[in-house]
Amino acid sequence: MSRFFSSRNAAVEPYTPGEQPRDMQYIKLNTNESPYPPSPKAAAMAAEAAARLQLYSDPQCRDLNAAAAAHFAVGTDELLFTNGSDEILDYAVRAFCGPERGMVCPDITYSFYPVLAAVHRIRYTEIPLTKDFRIRLEDYRGVKGMVLLANPNAPTGIALSRAALEDFIAEDPERLVLVDEAYVDFGGESCLPLIRQYDNLIVTQTFSKSRSMAGARLGVGFAAKELIADMNAIKYSSNPYNVNSMTMAAGIGALLDGEYTRSCIAKIVDTREVFVEKLREMGYDVLPSSTNFVFAKSPRLGGQELYRKLRERGILVRHFETPRLRDYNRITIGTPGQMDALLAALRILEKTEEGK
Repeated sequence: MSRFFSSRNAAVEPYTPGEQPRDMQYIKLNTNESPYPPSPKAAAMAAEAAARLQLYSDPQCRDLNAAAAAHFAVGTDELLFTNGSDEILDYAVRAFCGPERGMVCPDITYSFYPVLAAVHRIRYTEIPLTKDFRIRLEDYRGVKGMVLLANPNAPTGIALSRAALEDFIAEDPERLVLVDEAYVDFGGESCLPLIRQYDNLIVTQTFSKSRSMAGARLGVGFAAKELIADMNAIKYSSNPYNVNSMTMAAGIGALLDGEYTRSCIAKIVDTREVFVEKLREMGYDVLPSSTNFVFAKSPRLGGQELYRKLRERGILVRHFETPRLRDYNRITIGTPGQMDALLAALRILEKTEEGK
């Protein structure tokens, strides 16, 4: 680091994105991207918007807000679009956390949460998952702070029911709960219908996964209008033009093309179920997944070794070198052909290991 780097940031450990290598052509199953292109309508509307890039984007996202309000059955003052869902998480932490309110999260979850806490100097409390990698909500009762829950959780893929979350949200109106639903469309139950009943709930979603728009960077938060107003105050104090014109147009196109989105989701879920069944037939320990990825452990190979050997064969998966996770790898669900190629590589590796 340079001699000008602020000492307040010296201890921050940055978030580590999934690798994006360019040294060869890989089957890329490491960053939970969709294997399918965005909606043709989204692509066409983004291309049309490109002709007006000399103009600033609408800071109020009015057309996108109107389309989303109709799609999600909420008011335009009950949602806020951002540059990826990481930004809505950042706005929430900056708006609602501070000396009087820290953050409370599972010890195994989206690794961006502790980075946000460190950057903003927020007290961060971790609640351990159970031995079978589940969130136990009773462990959060009585804790002080904004509770952030990825549901379904990452990297485990395990989901909580909406009923269980509603009970948790309702039991303490003074406890703010943020439910991060990045993967909800692949098998979870959204808490979005609850935002009008509970003014201590924030729901965040992304267009990166089920709507095939990871490269466009579009996230959205839903909450009571007072909470949205608070987060808008943060937005207009930092990045008023946070969503570009092409992304807004693509977002509208994706919302208007729900049939295409549902078709892609169905293909991914079907592929996931077939893949999980075949992994289990090979003796793999696979956690139950409600996402577009699975979290799996080989019966013979360590997680790091399996990750490395797959990479040598041109297949990328995600490995986390932490004590409770190091035996597992997170595997994005790709096309059926990509998953067949991965299974073929796994069978060769397992057979080789078995013969030693």
